[in-house]
Amino acid sequence: MSNIDRRTLVKGSLAAMMAGAAVSRGAFADTSEPILLGVSGPLTGPNAQYGTQWKQGFDLALDEILAAGGINGRKLAYNFEDSQSDPRQSVAIAQKFVSDPRIVMELGDFSSPASMAASPIYQRAGLVQFGFTNSHPDFTKGGDFMWSTSVSQADEQPLLAAYAVKRLGLKKLAVLHLNTDWGRTSRDYFVKAAKEYGAEIAVTEGYIAEERDFRSTLVRVRDSSPDGLILISYYSDGALIARQARQVGLKQVICAASSVYSPKFLELGGDAVEDVHVGTRYFPEDPRPEVQKFIAGFKKKYNGIEPDAFNAYAYDAMNMAAAVVKIGGTDRRAIRDAFAKVKDVSSVIFGTATFDVESRRVKGAMNAELVVRKGQFALWDGKPT
Repeated sequence: MSNIDRRTLVKGSLAAMMAGAAVSRGAFADTSEPILLGVSGPLTGPNAQYGTQWKQGFDLALDEILAAGGINGRKLAYNFEDSQSDPRQSVAIAQKFVSDPRIVMELGDFSSPASMAASPIYQRAGLVQFGFTNSHPDFTKGGDFMWSTSVSQADEQPLLAAYAVKRLGLKKLAVLHLNTDWGRTSRDYFVKAAKEYGAEIAVTEGYIAEERDFRSTLVRVRDSSPDGLILISYYSDGALIARQARQVGLKQVICAASSVYSPKFLELGGDAVEDVHVGTRYFPEDPRPEVQKFIAGFKKKYNGIEPDAFNAYAYDAMNMAAAVVKIGGTDRRAIRDAFAKVKDVSSVIFGTATFDVESRRVKGAMNAELVVRKGQFALWDGKPT
């Protein structure tokens, strides 16, 4: 949350308070009030940890932005509303944000389904919905006010398939995936790519986010005799699946989507995640200066805590938002147009980030092939597990 008193409202005209009213006060109003972004994301519920990680990344970026002079001398701040990553809540938050003339841009939601449920509201109102963890390829198709720095599943899952099939040599795969729109879409892109690379799909099994006992599913997986398990999961369920897989006697190679990449995956999985392979967009041992600057700043601010990918996504998103607002000012439509004008913004995930105007996504994310060795993520050395 920003430290703006949410009880203090800007007293604009009735027209300015209508849903979709553009904040038309010139490039930058002559005021000391912060420029306010709206954030819709999970602070409670099953994905609450990601909202916490977002805030850490946001706040580090905001410290650096303010130290560099802010946005033409003004502070950038955000109002974080808890959606629980629930589409019903994200819709209600969208209605609130578009009706608040202080909000110049929205960031979020965490999941693509929650974001896409709210997209029509943002599009009709003319308020940018900036989805930085929205990997569903249809997210930016919701309208010209939808922009994203998230790598699309259409781009990411073929990378995972190439790692599993071409690099690790796996030929018969069992795919376990979250039974959500994100999980099913990711599965479909992975399966298509894996087959194109010559692999056979022995079985696919979906599971719900709240599921905790995977043993019956894993027995079916075991009976299909795969030589590799693919996890399209988040870190908490991915770690639990890995533990239970080992308990039912599955010793096959496990290869997981980038969504499991977190120190928490290692903590929750313990010995069961040893030798698990992960493709990821972010790796702290990357020597690029953008990465090392982010890590040093994060550890300094948060008492030595090691950042993970979701911290980096949020940090990049806030820096991109600042770059856009510096060009577009506080007018909502001008901010939309500014996304097409920003060039080579320093980024942990992309190195330098520039939007493809047609897709409204950033191209060229970094890809690291990792394996868990001795309880730590390490760059895979090409040796079999």
